[in-house]
Amino acid sequence: MAQEVRVNAFGGPEVLTLVDAPDPVPGPGEVVVRLTSIGLNHAELMGRRGEYRLSTGDPPFVPGLEGGGVIEAVGHAVTSRYPGQRVTLAPAVTRPASDHAPGGRGGAYRTHYLCDQQDVLPAPDAIPDDQLGALWLPYFTTWGCLAWLHGLADQPADRRTVALPAASSSLGLAAAQVVKALGGTAIGMTSSPGKRDALAALPTARFDHLLVTHDADRQLLPFHRDLFRVTDGRGVDVFFDPVASGGYLNNEIKALAQHGSIYVYGLLGTPGPVDVTPLIRKHAAVRGWVMGEVIEAGEEAWRSVCQAVLDRFADGTFTQHLAATYPLADVARAHEEMERGSHIGKLVLVP
Repeated sequence: MAQEVRVNAFGGPEVLTLVDAPDPVPGPGEVVVRLTSIGLNHAELMGRRGEYRLSTGDPPFVPGLEGGGVIEAVGHAVTSRYPGQRVTLAPAVTRPASDHAPGGRGGAYRTHYLCDQQDVLPAPDAIPDDQLGALWLPYFTTWGCLAWLHGLADQPADRRTVALPAASSSLGLAAAQVVKALGGTAIGMTSSPGKRDALAALPTARFDHLLVTHDADRQLLPFHRDLFRVTDGRGVDVFFDPVASGGYLNNEIKALAQHGSIYVYGLLGTPGPVDVTPLIRKHAAVRGWVMGEVIEAGEEAWRSVCQAVLDRFADGTFTQHLAATYPLADVARAHEEMERGSHIGKLVLVP
């Protein structure tokens, strides 16, 4: 029998409950995917706590923003997919069905996933089974912003310096690979010397420079000075940042080069006063970013980003680092580890 993780009320990891579910039966044009991996993301922690209802809806719901595996069954009139094919779920399909996302089929914390045949993408052989469901939040989010929106590869060669806070996260590691693929310079920013040293020793960490942002007492350092040092006084062209707020954002604004941009894709920072005055004289900008912007631009846009990512896994440009894998039954423990934030790389559920 199939199983799924349900959230019946917002709360801590204890509200994640593994339950039996009916075995899905594909209808015309549908496929059933036996999931071999499900990526964990901070957005799911927020969703579980009730802080991201646009993604989850109200309880009860099944969490999970990304998944992948092997097609187990196909329905009538399925012509482009076949049983045994290794696939990844399309980025938009795991949203709850709504007027905002009419094609959504709900979250991916399941053993089996039912969806339309066009909502699964064939995966390159180079991607292991335990990573099929862990691609889009790190790589789609980053490629969508830096390549599709910002056009980093089209910028002058001396305007491609990108600073990456939360460098030890799966998205930070992916972003460094994306920056290098687009011809840029990647500066990783992390909170401790221990994480800096671990990243420096990690083969999949493609950073040109690694900086520490906090001291031993977890107090923020004036890291804008280090950013000017490693950029020879020029400053940073792009921050791709899940932290930006308060003193952290102040440092980033100070460190921006002329015409620089800060793309904020997360809410990890502590709110506080921000001095935006330097933005004026630098002709600079702070802008929000979510991967949904590509999805809402239409099928051609999101498929082009997906294909760009898959192609680079196929040719070895991208290689993901997994921090740990957990059985689906240990989903609460996996959420607890993600909340501690001491891991480096991607956490994955393996049904």
